[in-house]
Amino acid sequence: MVNLCDLNKEPIINYPTFWDYKVIFDAHVHAGEVFEKLLNQREFKYKHSNASSSGKYQSFLLSVYVDSKQDRLDIFEKLKSKAKFVI
Repeated sequence: MVNLCDLNKEPIINYPTFWDYKVIFDAHVHAGEVFEKLLNQREFKYKHSNASSSGKYQSFLLSVYVDSKQDRLDIFEKLKSKAKFVI
């Protein structure tokens, strides 16, 4: 049986680490350029993950080296400002 109190706890993440984001853009957006601009000299890698059947969207798996929880959340917010969705 699952203890519901355990579900409310934050996971233990050992920093620094690579963190994966799923990022979805409009099809015309050049993801590599967006990532370079947002992440500057930070270590990261990305790969195309999928495209919508209508051709309107494209998704990418982005892996970024993060130093802390705040760093991870800051990157998430930056990505959210440029992408359709970030997971």
